[in-house]
Amino acid sequence: MRIVTWKARRQTTDIDTLYARAGGMGLRVEEDCLPRGMNGYYCDALGLIVLHDKLNARQRLCTLQHELIHAHYHDIGCGSIIGLRAELRARRETALTLISPIEYRLAESTYDGEAYSMAVELGVTMQVLRDYQTLLEQRVRYGAEMVGQQP
Repeated sequence: MRIVTWKARRQTTDIDTLYARAGGMGLRVEEDCLPRGMNGYYCDALGLIVLHDKLNARQRLCTLQHELIHAHYHDIGCGSIIGLRAELRARRETALTLISPIEYRLAESTYDGEAYSMAVELGVTMQVLRDYQTLLEQRVRYGAEMVGQQP
């Protein structure tokens, strides 16, 4: 295993910033015991984000960012085609917000593409890392316009 010397990187989005952003949007953020497989949800009618009370730091960061994106767009749920699109948009924007392209390349090089180590180093969940990697693949395959990024 390699010794990583670039660990003192700058985290561009931290949990305190996200809580402040939620407050600035007029949202309450609460924690509660949620059903298995549900890390959080956003309720537009109540201006409320609920996070599972058992999330670790990386899960909390990623889930709060994801729910803030739903709040930004005033998404109302994921039980329809519109809801599915909103979920995909939130996942895409979460990955793009939390992962820096430069830090991604550095982590990929340092860990030879080993996903778990990369996710830990980048401070994100495996799901967010996979979403980012999917965006990179789509960008190569279809071009920047297809994934919402500038060329």
